[in-house]
Amino acid sequence: MQASPVSAGQIKSRCDDLEQQWKELRGLSAARQNKLEDSLAFQQFSASLDEEESWINEKHAVVSSEDVGDSLAAVQGLLKKHDVFETDLAVHKDRVNDIDQQGEQLVKHGNYQAGNIKQRTTGMKTKVVSLEQAAAARKTKLNDNWVFLQFNWKADVVESWISDKETHVKSEDFGKDLTSVQTLLTKQENFDAGLQTFAQEGIHNLTALQEELVAAQHAQSRAIRQRHTDVIKRWEKLRKDSEARKAKVIRSQEQFKKVEELFLVFAKKASAFNSWFENAEEDLTDPVRCHSVEEIKGLKDAHTQFLASLSQARADYKQLAALDKQIKSYNVSTNPYTWFTMVALEDTWDSLQRIIKEREAELQKEARRQDKNDELRKIFAQHANAFHTWVAQTRALMVEGLGSLEDQLELVKKKSAEVRTKKDDLKRIEELGAQMEEALILDNRYTEHTALGLAQQWDQLDQLGMRMQHHLEQQIQAKNMTGVAEEQLKEFSLNFKHFDKDDSGRLDHQEFKSCLRSLGYDLPVVEDGEPDPEFEAILMQVDPNGDGFVSMSEYMAFMISRETENVESRDEIEEAFRALASSDRDKPYVTETELYQSLPREQVEYLTTRMPNYVDGTGQRVPGAYDYVAFTKMMFAS
Repeated sequence: MQASPVSAGQIKSRCDDLEQQWKELRGLSAARQNKLEDSLAFQQFSASLDEEESWINEKHAVVSSEDVGDSLAAVQGLLKKHDVFETDLAVHKDRVNDIDQQGEQLVKHGNYQAGNIKQRTTGMKTKVVSLEQAAAARKTKLNDNWVFLQFNWKADVVESWISDKETHVKSEDFGKDLTSVQTLLTKQENFDAGLQTFAQEGIHNLTALQEELVAAQHAQSRAIRQRHTDVIKRWEKLRKDSEARKAKVIRSQEQFKKVEELFLVFAKKASAFNSWFENAEEDLTDPVRCHSVEEIKGLKDAHTQFLASLSQARADYKQLAALDKQIKSYNVSTNPYTWFTMVALEDTWDSLQRIIKEREAELQKEARRQDKNDELRKIFAQHANAFHTWVAQTRALMVEGLGSLEDQLELVKKKSAEVRTKKDDLKRIEELGAQMEEALILDNRYTEHTALGLAQQWDQLDQLGMRMQHHLEQQIQAKNMTGVAEEQLKEFSLNFKHFDKDDSGRLDHQEFKSCLRSLGYDLPVVEDGEPDPEFEAILMQVDPNGDGFVSMSEYMAFMISRETENVESRDEIEEAFRALASSDRDKPYVTETELYQSLPREQVEYLTTRMPNYVDGTGQRVPGAYDYVAFTKMMFAS
C-alpha cells in the first residue's frame, strides 16, 4: 500500500464512500423492493377486489330483475336459481371478508395505497350489503309471487271444480218417471255430500290461505281478496243452485209419486172396466137363440138390469177420463202398469153403445119369434093332445074286451076304419111338428107329445087293430073248430094283456113264463144260467122262429093246442084243415094262401116248414099245396 501512489486515506475514504454508496444502494434497493412488494400486494388486492366487485355488479343486475315468474313452474325455477345464488353469495361474502382483512393488513403495513384500499374495501362492503338487500328483496318477491300464484292455482282448482259441478246443477233433467227421479235424488244427495266435503277442504283451505296472505300484507292482497270474493260468490251460487235443484228434484219426486199413484189407480180401474166390458160384450154378443117366451123374457129382463147398471159403468168411465186428464197434465210418458189408454177405452165405450143397440134389436126380433113359436106350440099342443086323447080312448075301447067275440070283432073293425080316417089329423100334426122343427122348437110346455110319438102311437093303434081283428077272428075260428069256450079264450087273452105291460103285443120269455104260471102251469124254479128243459120244450113249440118273444098269435095257438091236446080223433083236425081249404071240403090239401087267410104268419111258417107238399094220384106235386092229411097222420103217429 505504501508503494501505491493513492494514499491509504484516500482508499479508506473511497472505500468508505463505496461502502456508504453500497449501503445507500442497498437501502434504495430495499426501499424499492418494499415498494414493489407493496405494489404487488396492492395489485393482487385490487385484482381480487375487482373480481368480487365484478361478480357483485353482475349479481346485482340479476337480483334487481323484475322477472319474478308468471307461473308456479317459472317461479319455482327462479327460486331454485336464487337458492344457488345465495349459496354463491355466502361463498363470495367469505371472499369479501378475506379481501377486507387483506386490505386491513396492507393498510396496517403502510401500503402506499392505504387510502385507496380503505376506500375500495368500504365500497366493496357497501356493494355486498346492497347485494344482500337486493337478494333478500328478490327472494321476498319470489316467495310472494310463489304464494300468490299458488293461491291463484288453488283458486283455479276450486273454480274448475265448481265449473264442473255447475253442469250438474244447471241440468234440466228432473226424471221421466219415479225410478229415474229417485236415481237423480240419490245422485243429488251424493252431490250435496261432495259439496260439504269440498267446503271443508277446497273452500276452507282457500279462505285460510287468503286470510293468511292478507294478514301478512301481501303485495297482491287486493287481487287476492278480489279473486277470493269472486270464487266465494261462485261457490255460494253453486250451493244455492244445488239447493234449488234438490228442491226441484224433490218436487219432481212428489209429482211422480202422485203420477205413480194415478198410474196405479188408472191401471186398476182400467183393468176392472175392461174386464167388465169383456164380460158385458160376451153377454151382449151371445147369440139370442131362445126356446121359450119365458127365456126371451128373462133375457130382456137381464138386459134391462144391465142397462140400469150402466150408470155405475158410466161413472167409472168418466172417472177414468178424469184420471187420464190429470195424468196428462203432468206431461209424463205412457202408463207402465197397463196397456190400456183412454183412446182405447173410448173406443171400447163407443163399441159398447153400438153393441147395446144391436142387442136390443136382436132381443126384439127374438121376442117376436118366440111369440110366434109359442103360438105354434099352442096350436100343435091343441091338435096333439086331442089326438092323443082319441088314441087313448080308442085303444081302451079296442082292448076293453066287452061283449062276445063277434061283438068285439065288429067294434075292432069299426075302430080300425076310424084309425085310418084319422091319418089326415096325424098328417096335420106332423106338418105342425115339421114347422116346429124348422123353427128349432125343441120343447113344448103345453104338451108332452111329439109328432113322432103320436105317429108311433097311431101306427101301434093301427097294428093293434089288425092284430086284434086277426086274434079275434082266430079265436072265433078256434072256438068254432076246437070247441074251446069263449070264456076260456077271453081268460087267455086277458092274461096275455096283463103281462104285456108295454102294450107291445108280445111277451118276452120271462113274461111268458109268468103268464103260464098265472094260468096254473107248474113250472120248476131254476137259477139263472141253469137249464130248464120243460120250459125250453114249450118254447120250441110257441116260439119256433126263436126271436126271443111270444106273440099274441103264438100264445093263443099254444093255449088252444093245450086245450085240445086230448082230442082222440085226428078226424077233427082234418076237418079243421078242410074248413080252411076254401069251399071245396073234399080237397085233400090246403094252400099257403088259404093258411095265411086264417092263421098268423108264425103259425103258417110253422106249418109250411113241417107239412109235406101235396102229390096227386099221377105222382105230380101240386105247386103251393100242402098235404094236411099226411101231416095229421104224422102228428098223431108221433
